[in-house]
Amino acid sequence: MGKVSVEQRLQAVQRYLNGYETMIEIAKDIGVTVQVVSEWVRRYQKNGVETFLRSYTKYSADYKMNVLYYMNETGTSSERKMLASLSSDSNDIYSSFVQLTHSVS
Repeated sequence: MGKVSVEQRLQAVQRYLNGYETMIEIAKDIGVTVQVVSEWVRRYQKNGVETFLRSYTKYSADYKMNVLYYMNETGTSSERKMLASLSSDSNDIYSSFVQLTHSVS
């Protein structure tokens, strides 16, 4: 099976937590390993539904600035798309970058 949707992950966790099925049965049914189902349950118990809704990828401010400098130098047109995937504090970094590059120009 390909990538498992958020809805499928939530259903799998609920099936397990409600005692309907074992992790082994759920894993076989949706085509993932028992370890994957176990991780979903662990994350759900720790963070709730949000665990499946937000990205845990964090990039350092230096990395984000380097990406923005590269995009500025190469004239990349997909910066809005990239910014949409970064966390909200990245917008502050981007605003600072835009102000900096416009004041230098």
